[in-house]
Amino acid sequence: MGSFKEMIMVEPRQNTTNAVRVLILLALALAGTMVTGVATFLLTAAKANFMWGVVLQDILVFILPAILLALICYRQPWRFLQVDCVPQWQAIVLVVAVWCVSLPAMNWVVDWNQNLHLPAGMAALERAMRQAEAVMEQMTRELLSADTFGQMLVAFVVVGVMAGVSEELFFRGALMGIMRRGRASDHVVIWVVAIVFSAIHFQFLGFVPRMLLGAWFGYLLVWTRCLWIPILAHTLNNGMVVIMEWMGNNRWIDGEAMERLGVPQDGGFPLLALVSAVATAALIVLAWHFFQKKYSKTSAV
Repeated sequence: MGSFKEMIMVEPRQNTTNAVRVLILLALALAGTMVTGVATFLLTAAKANFMWGVVLQDILVFILPAILLALICYRQPWRFLQVDCVPQWQAIVLVVAVWCVSLPAMNWVVDWNQNLHLPAGMAALERAMRQAEAVMEQMTRELLSADTFGQMLVAFVVVGVMAGVSEELFFRGALMGIMRRGRASDHVVIWVVAIVFSAIHFQFLGFVPRMLLGAWFGYLLVWTRCLWIPILAHTLNNGMVVIMEWMGNNRWIDGEAMERLGVPQDGGFPLLALVSAVATAALIVLAWHFFQKKYSKTSAV
């Protein structure tokens, strides 16, 4: 498969460097963060549902900065963001299959990350991080505390669709799009953006699984050249959390059992997680070969 740079190169409007474009993107995101902070304060004072604050954050901090950056800096903004495409059915099947197969392995990674401890000399920092994590966990629980179908649907749109669209536009569409037009290899940029993506959530206890997801979304973009595929993968991941939480709230499934699938009890060997990881890796390798072959004869844009 030809390189990303060869296939989706888009002419910039000005002769600016990639570093300047990243700074523009970050400046727009910072401005959006400030406006969101004021708006959230006003919404809280008015006792409005705090989901509105989450929606505003998605729009002002992620969606608008990504779109404005594309419009300001590139002559073909939608091409730059890689949204001028139709998702391939093979990629959709791959996304769903990987999510299903990888669930036990990801559960084990989540559990492992949650049980990590910093060195003894950093105990105070770890306490602060865990306190912050508890606050974020409480906010997440409030977002997912849906009992009726209508409440679940709203949560699915906000936590699944909005988060998937906004974060993928910003991190994979805009940030990764800028960085991968530099000298760094595809792999380096994908993992750097995945680390930034995870770090920006400020959740130490979920850093590693979120980083792995970010890398997966990045590789999906490289292989399919269509941002709608990582958006779908992101939405599926978040949306299924919402659906399973709702089903657990209504006692249709054992929510805790689903979260512990792949995590052995009493320190046993994680056989199911290992099988899941191997099967997931095999699927990913097959997907890489499939898309490499699919685009091997594609001419440069």
